[in-house]
Amino acid sequence: MACLHYGKNIMRRNSMHHPLLYAAQGVRYRKLEVILTTTIGKLGKAGETVKVAPGYFRNHLMPKLLAVPNIDKFAYLIREQRKIYQPKEVEEVKVVSKTEENSMKEFEAAAKRLASTRLNIRKFIIEGKGTEVRDPVTKEEILAEVARQLQVQIEPENLHLPAPLSSLGEYKVPLRLPKSIPKPAGNEWILNIKIRKR
Repeated sequence: MACLHYGKNIMRRNSMHHPLLYAAQGVRYRKLEVILTTTIGKLGKAGETVKVAPGYFRNHLMPKLLAVPNIDKFAYLIREQRKIYQPKEVEEVKVVSKTEENSMKEFEAAAKRLASTRLNIRKFIIEGKGTEVRDPVTKEEILAEVARQLQVQIEPENLHLPAPLSSLGEYKVPLRLPKSIPKPAGNEWILNIKIRKR
């Protein structure tokens, strides 16, 4: 009994090679062929047949339905699904370069939108001082509100505001737009601003 060894060591010491021992070793390193149902970064694209470890397939890919076994039934189902849900060929989008005419039309439309609407800004007032605003309205705040409310981007140099607006009321702030944009009937582009109590 003292000479009895267990496991693989007995085979090594006696230098016997048993075929079942090596066959069992191969099971551990076997790979399964699976069909990917979705594209996985380092593994492959959807619909491809790849070889993976059985544990990876059993524990990760199969529970999340990322892959199915490579069996005729699943291969047929995947082919049919790809026929049905195959994305149609995307038409090539032609990039149209902006010409000066197009950009001028956009500028004119934006300028008309600015002149025809009123920008509303709500501010807190100082109690006991009538209509005086707690925080004066600055040029940067007006530019941000124009972008938010009217969806028009104005450069800071195009807005003429010598001093911040510090009280409630309606104001007309002149805009300095390029000379190529024709001026309206009033002969000047004006942004209407109304500061209201919050």
